[in-house]
Amino acid sequence: MKPIRITALVVAAAAVVAFAGVGKPDSAGGAAKPSGGITVNGTGTITSVPDEATFTVGVQTQGTTAREALASNSEQMRRVIEAVRSAGVPNDDVQTQDVSVSADYSKENRIDGYTANNSVLVTIRGLSSAGKVLDAASNAGANQVYGPTLSRSDEDELQAKALREAVGDAQKKAEALAGAAGVSLGRVSAITEGFSGGPEPYYATDLRLAKSSDAPIEPGTQDIRATVTVTFAIA
Repeated sequence: MKPIRITALVVAAAAVVAFAGVGKPDSAGGAAKPSGGITVNGTGTITSVPDEATFTVGVQTQGTTAREALASNSEQMRRVIEAVRSAGVPNDDVQTQDVSVSADYSKENRIDGYTANNSVLVTIRGLSSAGKVLDAASNAGANQVYGPTLSRSDEDELQAKALREAVGDAQKKAEALAGAAGVSLGRVSAITEGFSGGPEPYYATDLRLAKSSDAPIEPGTQDIRATVTVTFAIA
């Protein structure tokens, strides 16, 4: 019977050890650190002066037949394109946008002639020459101009700079939150670029050029914005 008594005592001792820690808090040295991190949004803005302009330059003509309207339009448009190129715009910066012919109807709903349209997208690199280019197009027969859309030639570099500013802004916000909460800021655990949309272009209304317009183009300024969402671990 002696071996049986020893076994029973061992089992009882194990039970006491198993239940000894139930309901007791963790020791001070084993306290769990906060989890989830700190997530903040950051924004960056770069203000720049546009150095490029894009215009849509067009010719509209009428004719008694579709063929007549288109032939007249094509001849006039060739002169416009040649004038724009002679004004210093490279071939790669002149792109056809639209060619169309439509019937004109009278009040009696009868065809009263035809209207032909042709337009090209012209990119002017260097705003100081914009007036000269538009004046050349007008003198050559362009009777419709839409624009300008102003932009920067180094927009990608400026966007990258705005992103760096946005990350720096997020860092400052996270440090402020960590200090207020009494914790230390750890490494970045996640970062997401938000939608910024780039600079907001300015579109002028339809401008029908008069001869020798030499239209002045004022660039003003544009803001290139970037946003990020950053999560920092808590050290």
